[in-house]
Amino acid sequence: MSELDSLLEQVSGYFAVLSEPTRLKIIHALCNGEKSVNDIVEEVDSTQSNISRHLNLMYRAGVLQRRKEGTLVLYQVKEPTVVELCRTVCVHVAAKLDSVPVDSRQLPDFFKQP
Repeated sequence: MSELDSLLEQVSGYFAVLSEPTRLKIIHALCNGEKSVNDIVEEVDSTQSNISRHLNLMYRAGVLQRRKEGTLVLYQVKEPTVVELCRTVCVHVAAKLDSVPVDSRQLPDFFKQP
């Protein structure tokens, strides 16, 4: 396998992690800073077991980092470029959707940064 093939294999795996809607919602929830699992569950509107499963996968893939504060587990996006990438793609796709009218003034709200 060439170096390029190896790199593209890794990039493909990274995009696979980002290709699930719940995981994109999690990144959106975390784009303004770290949050507890309970905060993420509430913001994403899913079950704790579902969110925990996604958080663990994203952590193992290197997309998120986590730390413990007592009994609380806090997560945040590991690299700001992940938020930038998701925002760029969402703005691009939303601007091209014919079925869903998008107000261009709302586009900056996708994956807000602090």
